[in-house]
Amino acid sequence: NKSRKENIPVAIIGIGCLFPGSAGLKEFWRLLFQGKDAITDVPGTHWSPEDYFDDDPARPDHVYCKRGGFIPPVLFDPSEFGIPPASMEATDSSQLLALIAAKSALEDSGYFNNKSFNRDRTGAILGATGTQELSIPLGSRLGHPKWRKALYDSGISQEKAEEIIEKISGSFVPWQENSFPGLLGNVIAGRICNRLDLGGTNCVVDAACASSLSAVHLAVMELATGRTDMVITGGVDALNDIFMHMCFSKTRILSPTGDIRPFSKDADGTVLGEGIGILVLKRLADAEKDGDKIYAVIKGIGTSSDGKAQSIYAPRKEGQIKALKLAYDDADIDPSTVELIEAHGTGTRVGDQVEFQALTEVFENTCRKIRKCAIGSVKSMIGHTKAAAGSAGLIKAALSVYHKIFLPTLKADIPDPSLKISESPFYLNRTRRPWFSRKEHPRRCGVSSFGFGGSNFHAVLEEYRESKQATAWDGSVEIIAFSAATHSGLVKSVSDFKSVIEKDFSIERLAFAASETRRGFSAEDPHRILLVAERENQKEDAFSGKIKELLDKCLEMMEKNREKFLWNSNNIFYGGPAEKGKIAFVFPGQGSQYLDMGRDIVCIFPEAFEAMENANRIFSGGILLTDYIYPVPAENDDAKKFQEERLRNTEFAQPAIGAVSMAMLEVLGKFGIQPDAACGHSFGELTALYAAGWMDSKTLIRLSVSRGRHMALSSLAGDGAMMAVNAPVSELQSITDATGVVLANINSPDQAVLSGPAESIKKAQIICSERGFPCRILPVSAAFHTDHVKDAVKPFKKALSGAGISPTEIPVYSNTTGKPYPKDQKAIRKLLGEQLINRVNFENEIKSMFDSGIRTFIEIGPRSVLAGLIKTILKGLKFNAFSMDSSSGKNFGLTDLARLLCHIASTGRHVDFSKWEQPPVKIEKRLMSIPLSGANFMSREENKKTGGLYPQKEYPQYNKVKSEIKAENPMSTYKISAPTSDRSGLLEQAFKIVEQGLKTMQSLQLKTAETHMKFLETQAEAGRTLQKLIDNTRNYLGGSPLSEKIRTFSLDKDKPNVSGLAEQNILINPQNISKKNDPVPPDKENEIKNALLSTVSELTGYPVETLGLEMDLEADLGIDSIKRVEIFSSLEEKMPGLPSIPPETIGSLKTLGKIIAYLSGVTSGNSPDIREIPKNPANEDIRHESKHDAKKGFGDNIRNILIETVSHLTGYPVETLGLEMDLEADLGIDSIKRVEIFSSLEEKMPGLPSIPPETI
Repeated sequence: NKSRKENIPVAIIGIGCLFPGSAGLKEFWRLLFQGKDAITDVPGTHWSPEDYFDDDPARPDHVYCKRGGFIPPVLFDPSEFGIPPASMEATDSSQLLALIAAKSALEDSGYFNNKSFNRDRTGAILGATGTQELSIPLGSRLGHPKWRKALYDSGISQEKAEEIIEKISGSFVPWQENSFPGLLGNVIAGRICNRLDLGGTNCVVDAACASSLSAVHLAVMELATGRTDMVITGGVDALNDIFMHMCFSKTRILSPTGDIRPFSKDADGTVLGEGIGILVLKRLADAEKDGDKIYAVIKGIGTSSDGKAQSIYAPRKEGQIKALKLAYDDADIDPSTVELIEAHGTGTRVGDQVEFQALTEVFENTCRKIRKCAIGSVKSMIGHTKAAAGSAGLIKAALSVYHKIFLPTLKADIPDPSLKISESPFYLNRTRRPWFSRKEHPRRCGVSSFGFGGSNFHAVLEEYRESKQATAWDGSVEIIAFSAATHSGLVKSVSDFKSVIEKDFSIERLAFAASETRRGFSAEDPHRILLVAERENQKEDAFSGKIKELLDKCLEMMEKNREKFLWNSNNIFYGGPAEKGKIAFVFPGQGSQYLDMGRDIVCIFPEAFEAMENANRIFSGGILLTDYIYPVPAENDDAKKFQEERLRNTEFAQPAIGAVSMAMLEVLGKFGIQPDAACGHSFGELTALYAAGWMDSKTLIRLSVSRGRHMALSSLAGDGAMMAVNAPVSELQSITDATGVVLANINSPDQAVLSGPAESIKKAQIICSERGFPCRILPVSAAFHTDHVKDAVKPFKKALSGAGISPTEIPVYSNTTGKPYPKDQKAIRKLLGEQLINRVNFENEIKSMFDSGIRTFIEIGPRSVLAGLIKTILKGLKFNAFSMDSSSGKNFGLTDLARLLCHIASTGRHVDFSKWEQPPVKIEKRLMSIPLSGANFMSREENKKTGGLYPQKEYPQYNKVKSEIKAENPMSTYKISAPTSDRSGLLEQAFKIVEQGLKTMQSLQLKTAETHMKFLETQAEAGRTLQKLIDNTRNYLGGSPLSEKIRTFSLDKDKPNVSGLAEQNILINPQNISKKNDPVPPDKENEIKNALLSTVSELTGYPVETLGLEMDLEADLGIDSIKRVEIFSSLEEKMPGLPSIPPETIGSLKTLGKIIAYLSGVTSGNSPDIREIPKNPANEDIRHESKHDAKKGFGDNIRNILIETVSHLTGYPVETLGLEMDLEADLGIDSIKRVEIFSSLEEKMPGLPSIPPETI
């Protein structure tokens, strides 16, 4: 497409996420890698199946599915983000959880604390559906008129009805000033930008279940156009309540059996999940320039709409095809080079079929038949996370590309037959497998996401580096290591660790504590004990119990085996003072191979992965060597049998075993373990020579390929076989004589291998069975170590002649002689070349090694066979024999490795445990730890009072703004005796006016239920109202001495500073008017401190012990102007003798400590005298005129005349006008209308003072 614009690739540089079964990126990776199912019954935090579940989908107001994917509890410290705990009920969990994930994503990218960046050019663009959970309970509270009517109509008394209504309303969170922003979807992104100080684009987009890829699409465009430099994007969906389940139930999309099975023959619907997936994006060129970690590169995104269709929510193949084609056109990539598709895959039969048809139509003409494309869906593990679904798929795909692993899809063992998947370009990837590179193109994958309304999105990802960059740790296995000078000291170390872990257990704390034990471990200490902690269960509490059991067992066994110098029990490995001896590496030969051998080690460690990549580069053939070892999942038993037989072929088996053994060896080297000697069984002798440094990796693979290929060719002439027999070697001579087979291997005193023609081996098998000798046919394709493979000797010797083999100081023992290899080049090649047809005398070889001082034998390679043979050979002697693949692939490979390392370290040999797991971050002590889940937070206080619930019917005129509002927290009511004079009546009236005005203002501050901005504007009006009240009071008092003590307030000469006024706590009581503010005596400072801290705690929810005097009111505690008003009002009630804080001073008191210091009168002497505040000349003019007007008696009429005038000129009924209303925000009175009002007012009351323009 010549008109196509230049593509600007975008890098994914950071990830943060919270998904079912995974509270964080590492946990999510564990879930993906291990193939864990996070679908569970609905937890009690969300809704009760007893109330809402019914098998009948048609039952009104009930759901027929009670399972889904739910985010595990996440500890949240509101003080970390400056969010008062008291406002958490009014904040949707989506906003709080997204804040956690966004911070984690920035930390992962390196830009949270470590690297500086342009915050003004960093934005947040997120996918979120329009409805957030908080709107449901808040909206439900507003049903009280209907509840009341139903109760009254049912004959319930008024008193009982109100009691019932209060109980119902008390089950919902109450409305408060934070509720409005707390329920808005757009504030999810807004809160991230606000708390993380980002100044770029801030918005959310809604494309239903495609919302997150829609947001990523917009984020990529922002970066491509250069409008921003970095974007936090992804999807947020914590809405998994009964409301959302009801929505999906009534569309009959949910699974009646309560599970999600994408592309499976058993698929019957979806289940809902919740999740937050956040990615940090930058232009690739910028990420490279800044040295960022790059997970993957977004090459292109295709978008489309279904257009006109039969249903608004039915998927349409044509629309999806359009998005797919646009994506690959935008990326300038041929779909045939894509090896992985992360599908939308919801588990609905129709949806999956339509999606598969669309993909097949786009891919079928391009994909090569020899290599199909993997397809899967993360929803099989976590459910359909709706607005976060695309981000979950995108993160999974990015991690697949980054770690070079095909990740599994669950519950699709038998594909939906209607898909005809075997005839398509795709296969369902049901297991984790390493993803090796191809010469033709880099690793690429596609990610799809579709939403109700016909929204279609498809993203194309590409790897950044061909080589594997990082160890794919997942936290499943921890090594805990202790060492000490004495046995009692060792016991104490274990006991102390147990106490620490039990006190405050979490997976993160365990990881950190375990790393600390490894850091302090010394193999040189006389006493050592190591433990392997396997995490099999998803839930933290179950893992906690398992750790406790392990530690208890450890202490019990230490006491029981106090006199032993070396012992192990399950996952506990102890070593005491003992001679270490030398260490030898032992390598297996043909027959040890099996499908997926070494898979976990290769998937996890870059060193092992690179060894396999090197083998692929050397191995020549139509497909990769690793395709034989890690084939695509077999569709049935016959297919799997074919794969096993193919790997058994000598041509593939020997280089495969050599490559996997080399990969395992590289991992042991990573942990600093090196041999003093080496040997191998049959083919394993080649690997032993490599391990000892006698040849390099290329030579090993070339010789492995040559040996296997020539032995395979030589065996084509005859039908050879081999059989292992458990019998004394002396008993086998008669069997070999009777059948013509050869004694090819002497593996131990009572185990050998017979080799020869297949028919002869069958006869020998019959004789062995008759004599009671256990035997089994080995999985090999020829009669090795006999003349049946003699034709391979000559060509293999030729290959050896050109190979670089150089002896080192590490001896390699020979199967043939039982002694170390000679160091003469010619002799080495002759012995190694003729080994193919000579007997393997493994028994003599091991005995020779023991005699040379070897005391620890480590079997490295697939299966665990040789370690068992060594134990038989050296029975009764002091030695150790361990195997790296001790479970032969049945257990997690990392667990087998951990056990091996612990075995080795327990014998007193050095192991570099600093290489185990990622260096964990120390858990900072939280001020608070509040568990959050997808469900909204609700205080657990019993009998919680929610304040004024709902007015009864006899309280009419809800829309009427009353001029007198009762204050919930009334001011101090100290009685003050007015001075004796003939103006005493005026004084009393003045105090009443002031008191009434103060109460009105107080109510205005506390009763505000509008948005934050409206509150600020109302405060400005309150300040102006108070100004007039005090001015009028001075007019009443005339020349009274008291009038000189009244505080004067100055309005800004120009436009009032609304934000400043909002921060002012204008609290004055009559005592402050009549008496100067003297400093509080020093002995009361603690009283002030305690009162302030308790007040802040009560009104914000922070525990007192978490409050520090140095904390910033807004930055640290999130105390805005509204909350400050509440705090100072409450404090005034508790300590009415405190000095008032002038408005111009309050802004400078940024911390709790400064407030206490001010109130205690310790900041630069005394608190400022309120009489000393500078006067505004304009206000002085008004006051001068006001005195004259007051004498004329206009004071009582101004209010009524003003309201009537405003009513006449604006059309508002008089009863709807309140003195606290903002002229512009509430009444829409602009500057022109104000002039008109003041002009009319002057006509009606000609004695009024004029108001200067700068004051208006």
